Amino acid sequence: MKKSILVINTLISVILFSCQKPIDENKIASDAVEAYKEKQTIEADKMETIAQQFYNQLSNPNDPQTDALSKNYMDENWVSTPEPIGGAGRVGFVKTLSVFGAMITDLKWEPQEMLVSGNKIIVRSIATGTPNSPEGYFFGTPTNGSKRFEIPTIDIHTIENGKITESHHVEAWLTALGQINEK
Repeated sequence: MKKSILVINTLISVILFSCQKPIDENKIASDAVEAYKEKQTIEADKMETIAQQFYNQLSNPNDPQTDALSKNYMDENWVSTPEPIGGAGRVGFVKTLSVFGAMITDLKWEPQEMLVSGNKIIVRSIATGTPNSPEGYFFGTPTNGSKRFEIPTIDIHTIENGKITESHHVEAWLTALGQINEK
């Protein structure tokens, strides 16, 4: 009896295993890689959308909703290197936009390229504007609103939990001063 149960169990196992499709390990690996790439693309798209909000604000520094809008994409304790003229944190960013909005009412900050790596996004952009501050000076250079500047900028933002937490940036402000100082 034990021998017949063993034979029946063996036959059932053979039948079950012979009905299964062979496992294609290459297909499984390929599918996993494609799923990973798709997830990375979605994450990169989300990060680009978050970063774009930052540049939309820079291009509209006099928007009365700046404070409320910046809460959507920027951490309260945002760290900027160098620290902006308005001070540290998200509130400092809002103050900085107010200062720039008074000096350069037509300021535009247009991303040209965004590269995502992990939780960092590198943005190469062009900043343009026509300084015409109420005091008649732009970073110590006399201006009357008749000269425009166009400068390259590069930012490296860290994004965590859907918000920019840190930014390192370089702008060619000396180039801007040279452009508005040209005769």
